[in-house]
Amino acid sequence: MVNEFALPQYRFFGPWVVRAAFVLAMFGWGVGFYGPSIYLAEVIARTGWSLQWVSTAVTVHFLFGALVVANLPRVHARLGLAPSIALGAVCTALGVFGWAMAAQPWQLLVAALVSGSGWVMMGAVAVNAVIARWYAVGRPSALAKAYNGASIGGAIFAPLWVALIQGLGFPAAAALVGVVMITVIAALSVVVFSKTPQTLGQSLDGQAVAHETVNKTPSSARGVLSGKALWRDRAFVTLSLGMAIGLFAQIGLLAHLFKLLVPTLGAQPAGWLMGGGTACAIIGRMVAARAMGYVGDRRTIAAASYCMQALGSAVLLCAPAGTVWPLVLGVVLLGAGIGNATSLPPLIAQTDFASQDVSRVVALIVAISQGAYAFAPAIFGVLQGPTVDVSAGMVHHASALFATAMVIQLIAAVVFLLGRRRVLD
Repeated sequence: MVNEFALPQYRFFGPWVVRAAFVLAMFGWGVGFYGPSIYLAEVIARTGWSLQWVSTAVTVHFLFGALVVANLPRVHARLGLAPSIALGAVCTALGVFGWAMAAQPWQLLVAALVSGSGWVMMGAVAVNAVIARWYAVGRPSALAKAYNGASIGGAIFAPLWVALIQGLGFPAAAALVGVVMITVIAALSVVVFSKTPQTLGQSLDGQAVAHETVNKTPSSARGVLSGKALWRDRAFVTLSLGMAIGLFAQIGLLAHLFKLLVPTLGAQPAGWLMGGGTACAIIGRMVAARAMGYVGDRRTIAAASYCMQALGSAVLLCAPAGTVWPLVLGVVLLGAGIGNATSLPPLIAQTDFASQDVSRVVALIVAISQGAYAFAPAIFGVLQGPTVDVSAGMVHHASALFATAMVIQLIAAVVFLLGRRRVLD
């Protein structure tokens, strides 16, 4: 029986879900994904704790998040999708406030546990789950639009955090952002995320879209894979490995890039450049979406995106000391591929696996990649060495950081290509 309060079919609720998912991604990535590089620099400046120790806290933030995200489908089943998202906002806000207030090293680790568990509840698995409820045929476009929120989050929050911390101090800035985030996400959870097509008497993609294009839905002809078979499957292994090592390089760079840019650019310009580079992810994602219509093979597009990031790392590696324009170019090239690193793997899963396996595959690849890149901030911190060469405008041995990232990004591109369908067949 159709709900008497259901919206008419021509007022498909899906676009509002995409807009809400955009906001969710903006807060999730802006606070939990791009924020730690700012927190790292601020905690070091406030406490004088070593780079390696604070980098370890960033690692704990992402590593514990990986443990949570691996069990997120169970959390969604037990609590519901909307309450889980709202809970994530609360935990993230409390955790970041803990970063700002930590007076002892162990307190920083506790804060990292809380913030790490919270932001993943607003991250890739949550966004994918929200969109998958409403879209099948239109999922690539809907996901791309929703993930643009992650890019906007980086573009807004990187300079915003710097400005708020300089103007209000880290504790007040964390409290302000936390209250706003909780209020907005809680409201969206009640008004939007709690709705399903069934409760509104609608269907996937809207009735008209579903009737006209159902046969055009990209899908795999492969059968459902059991748990053990999935782990031995070439498509799954290359997808999870490519995403994991690619994001390992990406997170390792992002965690330290702001701090490396400050000596040459200054804090606020460095924040603006970080934000601008992240905004370039929107352009990169738009190019990737358009390329799908011509190339078709989504793995090839993912490989090209990582080659773009490798080129950015190479430019930063070769940047002369004290010169601004290579830094800008390198960050822009890196930014152009950042968004595709998280948005393309779920879309690859949609075409490479049976529809019954997609949600499980997405949750697993996100958990695996986050478990891998959780160690990147600490490892990339070791690569830099302990000394600072102010005249060079970069931390001493930063060249090792950029060279390592470039090599890993190129390896990620190769791994994605190894899983192409023609190889599987």
